[in-house]
Amino acid sequence: MKIQTTAVHAGDRKPLGPHTPSTTPIYMASTYFYETTAQLDKVFGQELDGESYSRYSNPTNTALEELITKLEVGSAGTLVCSSGMMAVQIALQAALLDRRKSVIASNALYGASIKLLMQVLAPFGVDVRFLDICDPDAVREAIAEEKPGCIFMETISNPLLRVGEIDKLAALARGCGAALVVDSTFATPLMVNPIALGANLVVHSLTKYLAGHGDVLAGAVVSDEEHLPVLRQLCKTLGPNLGPFEAYMTMRGIKTFPMRMERQCQNARALAAWLAMHPKVDKVYFPEDPNHPDAATIARLFPNDLYGAIVSFELAGLTEQPEVFAFMDRLRMVVRGTSLGDVHSLILYPAMASHRDLGIKQRLRMGIKDNLVRISVGIEDIDDIIADFSAALGD
Repeated sequence: MKIQTTAVHAGDRKPLGPHTPSTTPIYMASTYFYETTAQLDKVFGQELDGESYSRYSNPTNTALEELITKLEVGSAGTLVCSSGMMAVQIALQAALLDRRKSVIASNALYGASIKLLMQVLAPFGVDVRFLDICDPDAVREAIAEEKPGCIFMETISNPLLRVGEIDKLAALARGCGAALVVDSTFATPLMVNPIALGANLVVHSLTKYLAGHGDVLAGAVVSDEEHLPVLRQLCKTLGPNLGPFEAYMTMRGIKTFPMRMERQCQNARALAAWLAMHPKVDKVYFPEDPNHPDAATIARLFPNDLYGAIVSFELAGLTEQPEVFAFMDRLRMVVRGTSLGDVHSLILYPAMASHRDLGIKQRLRMGIKDNLVRISVGIEDIDDIIADFSAALGD
C-alpha cells in the first residue's frame, strides 16, 4: 500500500470478541489480569502475547506504534514517548548502551537537543563533538579521532534547513561500529525513510506534522531490528510512556498527515518563492533553492516537489530584536508560537525560542542571526498566507 492508504488503515480494527471497533479504543487501564495466574506469568515471561502493566505496553499505544512502523519503511518497530525530546533522549541511550560513550553530533540542531547533549549526557560522562555533518571529510576525521558510539543528525536541520547524506553517513557509522540516530521530524515519512537509507534509530516529534493539530505532546523512536529489544527494555525501566489518550489523538491525526503534508509543502514552495523576490527580505532558506549548499543531496534523497514545509528568512535592515517583534506583531493570521507542523501557519523567532538558551556567539556561529525568523507553513489558502506576510512587511 502507498503511504496515503497506510496512514488511514494501519494499526486499527483489532477484533474484540465477536465485534471489531472501526477505530482503536482508548485503553485507560494501568493493570491487566487474566483468568489464571499461570496465564499472567506467561505474559510476564513473554511466552504469551498480552498486556500486564501499561508501563510495559498499552493496546492504544501498540496500535499507534504499529502504524508508525508501517509508515517508516524498513523499520522493525516503534516506541512512542511522552514528547519529542524524550524520544531523542531514549534513542541516544539505546544507541550508546553497549557502545563507547561518545557522540558525533551535527552542529546544526534544535536548541533543546544541544542542551540535552551538553547539559545532561556530557555530565554523565558522554563525550560530545559537534561538526558540520554535511562535510564528509570532517566526519571521517572525527570518526578516526573519536571512535564514536553514535552519530546524531537531523534530516532537515532546524532552523537553517541543511540536509546531510543519510545513506553515506550510515555507511560511515557502520564502518566504525557506531549507531546513526536521525531526527526526521521536519521531513516526516512522506519525504524520507532514514532506516531504509541505513540509519539505526529515527526520532519524530509526533507533536508536529504527524499529529498535526497542535493538541498533542508526543514523540516516537523508530528502530531497526538490532536496537528494538534495547528500546523495549529501556521503556520498561525508565517509563517514558505516552498516555493512551494522546496515542489515540496522534493516531487520529496521522490519518490525514500525508494529505496535510503535501498541501503544506506546496504552500511552502510558493511562499519561499514569493519571499525570495521581496525587497525587504535579505535571504530565504528553503531546500528547493538551486543554490542551497546541499542541493545535490536534496535532489538525490527527496521526492520531486516535496521539500518540507519550513521556510526561514532574514529580514532586510532589521538588526534589533524589537524590530523583529514589531514585524511579527503585524501578522494577523499567522500564529506567533513556538511549535511547528500544525494545520495553521506558525512563525517563530529562533533567538527567542528554539535556540534561546544558546549563547549569542554560538548562535551566530551556527548562522542564526538576530534578523532570522522561521515559518511553519500551514494548509490555509496560499493567497491568504502571502497577503498576511505582505501586509506585515509593509506592502
